[in-house]
Amino acid sequence: MVSKALEEYLKTMYVLKKQNGKIRVTDIAEKMNCTKPSVNKAINNLKENGLLNYESYGAIELTEEGENLAKKVLEAYDIVYVFLKEVLNLEEEDAKKEAEKVKSAISDKTANQLAKYVHKELGLSNLDCDYDIGKEKCRCCVRRTLTK
Repeated sequence: MVSKALEEYLKTMYVLKKQNGKIRVTDIAEKMNCTKPSVNKAINNLKENGLLNYESYGAIELTEEGENLAKKVLEAYDIVYVFLKEVLNLEEEDAKKEAEKVKSAISDKTANQLAKYVHKELGLSNLDCDYDIGKEKCRCCVRRTLTK
């Protein structure tokens, strides 16, 4: 099990890979507003946990397990963000900032319950389908409905 801080690094790496097609220490440091040595320490910890592959000055690649955890962390953020923005009507920037804080403090069980509530409130779908934040089910439904 990795810390919430390492989960944030993992999420950032996943997003950078999707946006740029590659993950670089410099980009991670810039996006997370931290130093390169901090990023390197996180990379080594994530590597030790089997969540990424990396050789000094080489490509950073998420393992399947690392990618799955990154998706889970990103989905938890999305659920909290949607709740704050769409249910509580917070301004977008405030919802983003608060979602970062809240999602790192809640358990998977709480995130699952929040997801069910958000989906029910917004009429997105029936989540009595054994919704589990550890899987990617329903993530696309949230985004599709909110962008219409």
